Amino acid sequence: MSRDFVWHDAGRVVVFRAGGVVAAPRLLAELGVAGFDLVSTPRALAAATGLAAAARAVHEVPPGQVPDLAAALLEELDGAPTLVALGGGRVIDAAKAVAAVTGAPVAAIPTTLSGAELTGIHRLPAGAEDRARGPVRPGAVVADPAAMTGQPEPLLRASAMNSLAHGVDSLYTPLSSPVTELLAARGAAAMAAALDQPRERRDRAGLAYGSLLCAYAIDSAGFGLHHVVCQSLVRTCGTAHAETNAALLPVTAQFLAPRAPQPFSDLAAALGTDLDGLAARIRELGANPPGLAALGADRACLPAAVEAILARPQLRNVPGPPDGREIAALLDRAW
Repeated sequence: MSRDFVWHDAGRVVVFRAGGVVAAPRLLAELGVAGFDLVSTPRALAAATGLAAAARAVHEVPPGQVPDLAAALLEELDGAPTLVALGGGRVIDAAKAVAAVTGAPVAAIPTTLSGAELTGIHRLPAGAEDRARGPVRPGAVVADPAAMTGQPEPLLRASAMNSLAHGVDSLYTPLSSPVTELLAARGAAAMAAALDQPRERRDRAGLAYGSLLCAYAIDSAGFGLHHVVCQSLVRTCGTAHAETNAALLPVTAQFLAPRAPQPFSDLAAALGTDLDGLAARIRELGANPPGLAALGADRACLPAAVEAILARPQLRNVPGPPDGREIAALLDRAW
């Protein structure tokens, strides 16, 4: 998949273009974005000197949790006419969180397969939750396939499994539909085809395109078990976000498939397998990701993680929501 395109969708515009990061100042201007503050990281900024030069100010986002990062940025970004977020999910979600309070429009230029650029799913600045106006979706997106797929191979595979999980979680919620099922299957097929290729010959555009489709699907259908479990583990046990998704996805997909057999059969077919081979195929696409123990999780944190998972309202999106015993067993299989 090598075609550049522009996608207009209910008031937002996605520009999918090779070289989009370098061309971002011009592309954003064409989309009406001017007078912006840039939110980013040193790694992303190194390839975007033109964008940094065009910004009113540049704000670096350190590692950390989105509520704390957004709270730290809130005062200095209050009054910014537009926020342009250049980076992965942490950076884009922090910008969305700030904008939920300030009301500023957000444009996103993703540098991973996080999908944050297409969703209104994000947390809020710590201490300012009562000032939030509602979820924020970026109104302009510049999707540069090379930038989105430029991570080292292990991190790229983990990011891709996080993206594939967006498709998985969109298959069975009360808001799932034939449209979200189609998007998830099409996105999964594109990502699988790209990941099956050697890195030096990989279809980066296909991988990025598949990620966008799966992100759109979860934004429409909402999420359930997989993201509830992974988000709770990251917050409770301190494991890395993308790697946690990669470790859990084979287990959660296998757990969920009997609850929505037809959509999961379609997903398995899109990945080139069947329901019996789904978990193994996901492990293959993730290059046999390490389990939770290898990610540094401490078993002592798991009871607290189970409690956090059970407290999440999105767990009710799962047909036949699992109880604490089932969740504990699921975590054990991912250990």
